[in-house]
This record gives sequence, C-alpha cells and structure tokens, in this order.
Amino acid sequence: MSVLNQIASLQGRRDDEPNKQLAKSLVANLNEEGIQEIVENLTNEDLAVQSDCIKVLYEIGYLNPFLIADYWQVFLDLLDSKNNRLVWGGMIALSTIALIKADALYPHREKIIHAVTKGSVITRDSGIKTLALIGSVCEEYRKDVFPFLMDLLKTCRPKDVARYAETMLAAVDIDRRDEFIQLLQKRILLLTYSQVKRIRKVITTAEKIDQAG
Repeated sequence: MSVLNQIASLQGRRDDEPNKQLAKSLVANLNEEGIQEIVENLTNEDLAVQSDCIKVLYEIGYLNPFLIADYWQVFLDLLDSKNNRLVWGGMIALSTIALIKADALYPHREKIIHAVTKGSVITRDSGIKTLALIGSVCEEYRKDVFPFLMDLLKTCRPKDVARYAETMLAAVDIDRRDEFIQLLQKRILLLTYSQVKRIRKVITTAEKIDQAG
C-alpha cells in the first residue's frame, strides 16, 4: 500500500507535521518498502513532493538511522542537486548516518567539504557534523578531515564558533586536543557572555579526552 499520499503536500498541508508523523510510522513498523517509495520520489516532478520526501527521510534518520543508511549514495548525490532544499536535506540525512556509513562516505569527503564550503547555513552545519563523525571513527579519517574543520573554526563568524566547536568535538582525540583548545581560547576573546559559557563547556569536555576517548 502506497505511503506517498501521507506526505504534507498531497494532503494539502503546508506544515511538516504529516511528514514527521509518516516518518514515525515508517520507523515504528520497520516499513522498508514504504521508505523505498519515499526515496524513489526524491525525483518526483513535483518539487513539493521532493521536499516532503527528503524531510520524511531525515526525520527517519533522527529516529533510526539504520533504516536509511543504505541510501547514503542517494543522499550524497543530492549534494549536486539544483534544488537547494534537497541539498541541505540530503546533508542532514548524511549527518544522521555518518557514523554508521563512515567507511562509505570517507572516500567522498572532498565532495562533502565542497558542499560545506559553498552551501547554505544548514548545509554547512550538517556537513560539519557529517565530517566530524566520519573523523571520529579512526585516525586515518581524522587526519584528513580535522585540518578542514580547524580552518573553519579559525575563520567562521564569532557567533558560529560555539556551535561549530560543539559539533567538532566528535573528531577531537588526545593528539589534537591541545590544538583544539588553544584555538578556542584565542577565539573566546571576541565572544559574548553566553557564547563564552558554551565554549568553556566544550573546553572542559575536551580536557577530559584521554587515550580511550
């Protein structure tokens, strides 16, 4: 039975609640056929349907990333889309499965980096998370993504420092801990009180990283 008619636009709705509810239903029922149908309609001629479908998919990713993990190539391909909604939606989906599919995504890190560099705020935020999670898996991956993440942290707007630092923590190990902390201590000078509080929490967490972390 088709699940497509449950998406928001086909119900005449302009809010995302139907998409969230569909995602919950697909997850609760482990409905792989329904998920496949949603994936197939990412190329629907109706842009509203495309938008609803990517929303459903990354909502599934939040709830149970294993159910969409095998579609990593589909999400990666969306980074080339002319529909910006699919670009940042695809990156959100990638961020939900990055830890599971790090081995598959690592060879495509330059494509993800390019999307982060050129993309919207949401694309950038989710791309940073994706790269950090890939980097968290092993030293080989970390050494290739960490320099880019650090460059972002050096040059981003002051208001983005805390958010980026919190996300990048996943890729920080004992060998990179001090470099990470030192950069944050330099950038903290230009931050607001609330931003400084967030950074201090990040630094405290980073200071506890040991060989096991």
